[in-house]
Amino acid sequence: MARDVSGTGLLVLIAALVVATALGLVLRARAGRVRTGVATGSPDGWALTGSVPEGAEQVLLLQLSSPVCTPCRQTAGVLAELASEEPGVRHVEIDVAERPEVARALSVLRTPTTIGFDRTGRELLRVSGVPRRAELAAALAPELRGRPA
Repeated sequence: MARDVSGTGLLVLIAALVVATALGLVLRARAGRVRTGVATGSPDGWALTGSVPEGAEQVLLLQLSSPVCTPCRQTAGVLAELASEEPGVRHVEIDVAERPEVARALSVLRTPTTIGFDRTGRELLRVSGVPRRAELAAALAPELRGRPA
């Protein structure tokens, strides 16, 4: 038995599609962008990883990932490359399936999310999605310039 779609039903359907499309475009535009000054009072990232900064390390890039996340593998590559080229940066990846308490403590709702912490454990920046390498490096530059020689 086929039913006709009423004029109101069609308008509701079109409105839902417009809202979903707009939301998708906003999320897509935000993905990979570095956001600074996003959290105050967040936990010490070094402590969450069970480590302390060593030597010239000034920044911890904490990546929260999940096992079935393809963008997480891309993010790991970007962050590992940045850390290997910049001695003041350490990259640590945490699987939120194994350590969900870390995601809760940092209010992370999606993977991949990268959070940068300074040497004292203070949050510097956040990136949801695959980070744009140049933008991330530029955001870290002021913190890294201040490191001891």
